[in-house]
Amino acid sequence: MCNLYSMRGKPKDWAAHYFAKRYDPDLTWDYTSFYPDSVGPVIRMADGERTVAMMRWGFPPSQSGLVTNVRNAEKPFWRNWLQTPYRCLVPATSFAEYAPEPDPVTKKKDVIWFALNDNRPPFAFAGIWRPWTGVRGTKKTPVEGDHLLYSFLTTEPNEVVAPIHPMAMPVILADEESWNIWLNGSVEEALALQRPSPRELIKIVARGSDKDD
Repeated sequence: MCNLYSMRGKPKDWAAHYFAKRYDPDLTWDYTSFYPDSVGPVIRMADGERTVAMMRWGFPPSQSGLVTNVRNAEKPFWRNWLQTPYRCLVPATSFAEYAPEPDPVTKKKDVIWFALNDNRPPFAFAGIWRPWTGVRGTKKTPVEGDHLLYSFLTTEPNEVVAPIHPMAMPVILADEESWNIWLNGSVEEALALQRPSPRELIKIVARGSDKDD
């Protein structure tokens, strides 16, 4: 499953690209790699307009840890969070999976980066969000209180991802039509987007480092 993605650009660029009318002009972040429990931007609907909001990656911990990816979206638990008010776009320029076998030289598994093309144009994951109250962050720097949390859907891997990660790939929304359906469509219309990306949509763009800067 995808537990690492990268995002380049500035808040105003993301707002313009996803037609978000509302965002905080002072919003900043100083990293491009996003891991579970990172705080990152998402685009959600608020008062009928697309809005850039900062949220923390991962739904409340289950027995296996944070829920960063949702595969079985039709389970009753997810029904509420798949309603229109709780859907969001998670902007990204690439995502990563570990190679299935260690590198013969380094003896470590390379990080494989996937993107739309070598120029890393932006796309979005099909995300969901929810409010939650509790403790997040690390033991060293816990953050207690009210949080906005996000996760995103995964699906079967396509022919590009499967040789690297045969279990799943993120649901990628790469155009305005799919963004509109995901944010505003019925649950049935939205879940119809939970399918592998066409082979020609993505490619491997980097291998080795855990940063795609």
